[in-house]
Amino acid sequence: MVWITLAILMVASAGCQRPATSTQSTITQSTSPISISGQTMGTIVYSIKIYDAPQSISEAELKTDIDELLTQINQQMSTYIADSELSQVNQAKAGEWTAISPELLHVLQTASEVHSKTAGKFDVSVGPAVNLWHFGPGEKVETLPSESEVKQVLASIGFEKIELRTQPPAVKKQDAAIYLDLSAIAKGYAVDQVAELLKDRGLSQFMVEIGGEVQTAGLKPDGSRWKIAIEKPVRGQREFQQIIALTDIGLATSGDYRNYFEHQGKLYSHTIDPGTGKPVDHQLTSASVLHAECMLADAYATALMVLGPEQGYQWAEEHNVAALLIHRTEDGQFGEQATTAWLNYFNEETHP
Repeated sequence: MVWITLAILMVASAGCQRPATSTQSTITQSTSPISISGQTMGTIVYSIKIYDAPQSISEAELKTDIDELLTQINQQMSTYIADSELSQVNQAKAGEWTAISPELLHVLQTASEVHSKTAGKFDVSVGPAVNLWHFGPGEKVETLPSESEVKQVLASIGFEKIELRTQPPAVKKQDAAIYLDLSAIAKGYAVDQVAELLKDRGLSQFMVEIGGEVQTAGLKPDGSRWKIAIEKPVRGQREFQQIIALTDIGLATSGDYRNYFEHQGKLYSHTIDPGTGKPVDHQLTSASVLHAECMLADAYATALMVLGPEQGYQWAEEHNVAALLIHRTEDGQFGEQATTAWLNYFNEETHP
């Protein structure tokens, strides 16, 4: 699956890399907390910490259940797997219904809602442009497409060209060239689903992180919140911009400083503007979003990166989205803008 490399690091945890196809994991025995970690979607690192696991819960079985869940999501939503549900949709002819799972339908319905809410700035049908700029599952070639090639793929972009059916779940495309890419929403969805699995096991004090996307629940035994580091958007380095304390909320970040290529001295980000078919070109370098659903935080963060610093901040304010935007300044430093909802989350609640 094509995953956006995000700018969040769990304090003292692993980061993320480009995905492939398999899922593996290990569990590290720990008295407090239980720590489960491993890889999913090829090389995406995940980390789970649990404080309130009773002795009746088998850690090995829990690890297996998590791995199986992540494997299922990958099989449903990966563009890297030729026979995944999403790949079957992308390979389908125009006007044909392609059967999908209720889970994939749910993600696509959410993507449609965010598409409408952002006036098309979030669009999972941007896949043809993602592939054209070599950020998809194909060969990574750092060359620029021609204007005619960009114009050609633009004709196949637009979620309004997708029809969803609920009973039974299915997708129909108006154009066979339509290619869906869930890189900006499916990882957040996976985080939420793992969190739901843990809740179903009766757990309420945990942190789930998959490749930088985070979901938190409850507090640590000492009453403190989960400390999450938002990365400073410096290319080629790992530094913290700030550390925040969270509970019962998801966090996602989209940035332009990990997944990119350079051509003739100019950097091209993996974030593609669906309106132009080209990488975004502005000074916004990182967008972090808090939301109860990590899936929505994931999608909103990408939409903000497309909108840019001014429009992104205005949109987040108008829609009461808790967002922290980091932009590059003329002197090569970084400036921050936090929305009212972001500030309220930290101002209205006591942080131990």
